[in-house]
Amino acid sequence: MSLFAVRIVLLGKNMSENNRSATGNTILGRNAFKDETSHKSITKETQKETADINGRHVTVIDTPGLFDTELTNKEIQKEITNCISMVLPGPHVFLLLIPLGRFTPEEAKSVKIIQETFGENSLMYTMVLFTRDGLKNKTIEQYLGKPGSPLMNLIEACGKRYHVFNNNQTEDRTQVSDLLEKIYAMVKANGGSFYSCKMFRQMEREKQEKKMKFLMEKVKHLKREKKRTDEET
Repeated sequence: MSLFAVRIVLLGKNMSENNRSATGNTILGRNAFKDETSHKSITKETQKETADINGRHVTVIDTPGLFDTELTNKEIQKEITNCISMVLPGPHVFLLLIPLGRFTPEEAKSVKIIQETFGENSLMYTMVLFTRDGLKNKTIEQYLGKPGSPLMNLIEACGKRYHVFNNNQTEDRTQVSDLLEKIYAMVKANGGSFYSCKMFRQMEREKQEKKMKFLMEKVKHLKREKKRTDEET
């Protein structure tokens, strides 16, 4: 199987430590995204950039709004729709950016947020990408900790798929080549599939059905309560 196109969606909280923009630039090998650490105004809309890397056409989508708790559900839904429409027929991988040396309870909830946003099957297409040079004298395995730790649970939920990036060494293209090879291996393990629009629409239908079922149960409960009250009086 030959993978000539690679479609990547970057996920992570709106924090400079995650620095999705710098990661996107490292992957593409150019300053395509505005650096979040700069004092310039940054767009809060989904952004798409492309480049040809090692004979593959690589598309990177930055989704600054998806993990932003300040956005309303309607605004988040709009960004999700924009994200999927920009990367048709669908992303090969969701890269979940986690800063080395700083793993917060919010980051521990990332898997749940991804599942609620894109559906449970989306974890089949998710890989953790650790950013920044924070290992010092430790190996990545030492940093991850023992089985059962919050960080290891996150890795396990993502199929034990992870990679380490140093955005301060953008000239090191080996880390990019290794990342693309890991994505290729994941796609191959998934039978050549990707997260499709069909999956997204199915997830949306299931969410609506659950919401409708909840409302119907609530109405039934209120009717039973009213009937019980009427009988007592």
